[in-house]
Amino acid sequence: MQEYVLNRPEEAAMQRILQKNFSNAAGAILRLSWQAGLLRDEIQRLTWAQVDFLERQLLLPDRTVPISAELADWLAELQSSRSRRSEVVVLSDRDGKPLTPQSISRLARTALDAEGQTSVRLIDLRHDFVLRQLEEHDWQYVSRITGVEAAGLNVHFAGHLKEKRVSTRIHREEPAQIDEFALWKLLQSERTTPAGLALWLTWQLGLQLEEIVALQWEQVQGETLRLEDRTVLLTGGILSILEELRPHPATGPVLRSARTGQPYDRTRLSKLVRAALIRGGLDNVTLRDLRQDCNIRAGGENQVTAYLRRHRSITRNEAMKLLGVSRTTAYNRLKLMVKRGKLTQIGTRYYLKDSVVPPEEQETKVQAYLAQEGFAYRQDIARVLGIDAAQCRPLLQRMVTAGLIVQENQRYALAEPQATGGAEDGAKLL
Repeated sequence: MQEYVLNRPEEAAMQRILQKNFSNAAGAILRLSWQAGLLRDEIQRLTWAQVDFLERQLLLPDRTVPISAELADWLAELQSSRSRRSEVVVLSDRDGKPLTPQSISRLARTALDAEGQTSVRLIDLRHDFVLRQLEEHDWQYVSRITGVEAAGLNVHFAGHLKEKRVSTRIHREEPAQIDEFALWKLLQSERTTPAGLALWLTWQLGLQLEEIVALQWEQVQGETLRLEDRTVLLTGGILSILEELRPHPATGPVLRSARTGQPYDRTRLSKLVRAALIRGGLDNVTLRDLRQDCNIRAGGENQVTAYLRRHRSITRNEAMKLLGVSRTTAYNRLKLMVKRGKLTQIGTRYYLKDSVVPPEEQETKVQAYLAQEGFAYRQDIARVLGIDAAQCRPLLQRMVTAGLIVQENQRYALAEPQATGGAEDGAKLL
């Protein structure tokens, strides 16, 4: 296989070239390649309708590319100099018509040679853009704005970085925040593609990637999917997609390449899904996250809710035993339910959202209750807050320390306003 060669341009030389070709076609070509990472065909076809000056971005068919203020201002100046005779951005200096791909390459080659950049190709300018982005941003962002998949970033660009690799692992301390609106838009746009169906089957039915790859049409029976260890009821959305994809006769793998007719392997399908998630702006979401989200919605969430209706509160260890998962998974599921607004966390315990007073309102609630009743025991305050009596202890201690309430034996009352003229500090209610 021929070695992949990347020739990075000299930045000073590029600045001189752009200055010399400030308002001609060569300058437009080089700017769009070097400063926005566009391919030759994308430069040729770019129209003013694709230039979003308000948001400073280029709206390409497969991606959105943010542009600098400098490039946006230059494009605005170029547009204002035109007489609206063409919607195409890059036009011939001679006749004002769109350029052919060959003419674009020739103009770029001439301008680069004039400043001694004889080994630099037009594609090198795009690749230099990719590298500069990798030096400043994470790989998901770069993949999204350039259209280069993670594998391509590692194969072609990692050797030019200080770390000599592009880390594609996602490290998180908390469960992924899934933007359901963005995911829904992505599912609609991908719909019957292999990536789209894999996303549907994972998020809606909780299937493993191995199950999706091995899925056969014979397993699709009416409104159910018969897997090796269980039967899954199909949703209306997935049913309609499968009907569109169903061949005649309906035999063999459900997911197969349209070009070769061969079934997808796990690695290839995983790459297609990752690329689709990045295109949809869901950089930090994995299939595992979607499957976990499905499990919480379909089973785990219902189990936790039912448990809480019987026991009022649940801990991570109790959730672990209830769901039959690890401590980490139980923690992540409970945290996700908190973020969904289903649960409220107080200390190490979790409660149904509307069954307890949230932590940020507890002090106010305690003060209001004591103002009404005069005094209260810890059990009384626990009942008012909807939490366990043992969990009131840290709250009440903080309020005593802060001087908001006073304690006399087992009773709590509002602290009296400090009198002027030497009232004894720390007086307790008798």
